[in-house]
Amino acid sequence: MSGRRVWGVYRRSAVRAVAVLVAAMAAILTGCGENDYGLDRKDPQTITIWNYYNGAQAVAFERLVDEFNNTVGAEKGILVVAESKNSVSELYQALDDAVNRKAGADDLPDIFQTYLDNAVALDEKDILVDLGKYVSGKEQEEYVDSYVQEGYFGGDDAWKLFPVAKSTEVMLLNKTDWDRFAAGAGDVSLEDLATVEGLAAVAEKYYEWSGGKSFFGRDAFANYMFAGSAQLGAEIYTVENGQVTLTFDKDVTRKLWDNYYAPYVKGYFKHVGKYRSDDITLGEIIAQVCSSSSASYFPTEVTRDGESYPIEHLVLPVPRFAEGKGYIVQQGACMAVTRSTERREYASVVFLRWLTETDRNLEFALNSGYLPVKKEANDVQKLQDYQTQSGHQMEELQVDIITCAFGELQENIPYTTAGFPGADSLRNLLGEAMIGQAMADRAEILAASPEEAARLLEQYLGDAHFEEWYASVRLQLEEICGR
Repeated sequence: MSGRRVWGVYRRSAVRAVAVLVAAMAAILTGCGENDYGLDRKDPQTITIWNYYNGAQAVAFERLVDEFNNTVGAEKGILVVAESKNSVSELYQALDDAVNRKAGADDLPDIFQTYLDNAVALDEKDILVDLGKYVSGKEQEEYVDSYVQEGYFGGDDAWKLFPVAKSTEVMLLNKTDWDRFAAGAGDVSLEDLATVEGLAAVAEKYYEWSGGKSFFGRDAFANYMFAGSAQLGAEIYTVENGQVTLTFDKDVTRKLWDNYYAPYVKGYFKHVGKYRSDDITLGEIIAQVCSSSSASYFPTEVTRDGESYPIEHLVLPVPRFAEGKGYIVQQGACMAVTRSTERREYASVVFLRWLTETDRNLEFALNSGYLPVKKEANDVQKLQDYQTQSGHQMEELQVDIITCAFGELQENIPYTTAGFPGADSLRNLLGEAMIGQAMADRAEILAASPEEAARLLEQYLGDAHFEEWYASVRLQLEEICGR
């Protein structure tokens, strides 16, 4: 089992014990509890944070930064300056320019938001701080285990990514049109949507009942490939001691193909707009899988054929393979701290600790759509209590999303892919290869005459078409993995 995987892998208790002992000894040596590394409120230490938050997320984050600066920051002598780079790509470009000291580039920030793939690449530049120096193993145990473990990579047992806000996936249903379908078809139920196979079968029935309309689509197609492969017992790749091993099992991939590509070319699944919430708004589909952090964009009405009507929502767990293991996608960027002085590094960690205190993390989750990262905060009752005490009332949809996500993470094993320098390219390939093929083939079928369409469908569903596609994709994966 790969030591870099977050699911089912936890730090050795001996390492935690040593970290706690080291922290205790440091406190004794300083003679006064926690070392403040020279912080002085009369001479505040400024720390900069680069992020990609925008909209409501940016507003929520900036409000918390202001609160910190006016309270704990003022007391300890820390001034946080946050800068949004607007998007992940712009943030990564700014980081790359800073690391390579390009002309006109800004200095590296003290803290920056990053996904694991990018962090692994930057770690080769030796710029990431081992956060374990400032956060004991006992304190790390307050956070969700898989969120913490994601930050351990590189083979040096160093903790390099601080979890701040996370997400998973949920399934959203246009309940209004589902109820009409369920009443009209008579032989479908919500329980059928618990499995990938059941979803495909329901989509076929909907296509027949509705006169040729599609039922389902998903965002972030790579998640289907990665989580589905893990559920079926064969991760697409693993990383051990920096070495990448590609599996991309043909039988497992065929099962993924049969349960997404095949329904798609038959018309049961569909992708039209940039996001599936757009497709639901237009009445193109009535069910979607998307990130829990973006699920709040689910529409309140459908506009089709020039007419609009209101719809209700239903939030369900993401379907998984009937014979598969219980893995659920874990996603969301973390925060990394760059190497500088102990004073700056410590000040950065003080802010991250403050930001992820239970009630504050719940506040950020409520305002941004993300999930909190402390174990204590990942509880529906805790969420309800916080709403009551704070007076902050969430919309019903957001409550349903977070409640469903909490349940999924408790009942399944959180899964995220291991990082290596080519991981981002590999993910992009898997995010496009199957769904891109399906969309192209479906378009060709729709453009053909009825007789030609039937011949094309038979061809595309045959073994030879899959074998050709699989061989091509595998070759590209091998090139990325450096084999």
